[in-house]
Order: sequence, then structure tokens, then C-alpha cells
Amino acid sequence: MKKIVLLILLYLTSLFAENFSNMSTQELIAIIGYVKPANQKEFKKELRSRISTMSAKEKKRYKNNLKRIKNR
Repeated sequence: MKKIVLLILLYLTSLFAENFSNMSTQELIAIIGYVKPANQKEFKKELRSRISTMSAKEKKRYKNNLKRIKNR
């Protein structure tokens, strides 16, 4: 239940946020696939810049979310 509420809040935040540098890596990973097309380029740039500093757990979630989006 907590995860659903968190995802909804993150989604709503993404609707208004265009400065992805203020978001945590976990937030960025959670909103993969929910970012407006107009903001995709900046979102992907910010996410790529954080890959080298991600923990193993974050990298696993990142890869799983990418696979989930590609399978839609």
C-alpha cells in the first residue's frame, strides 16, 4: 500500500517538476515511463548521469523498470 501511495505521489510530482536534479535517484527510477514526452530528454540525461553512483539495489530497480517499460 505504501508503494502505491509513493508511486502516485511521485507521479504527481513529476507532472509539475521539470528540474530532475532536485529529485532523488529512487524517485527518478520510480517515475521511469511516467515522464511527459516534452521532458524526456532532460529526464534521461539526469538519469544517465547518476548510473555511476547508483547502488547495486538501485541499478537492479533501474534495469527492471527499463525492461518493464520496453515490454509495454
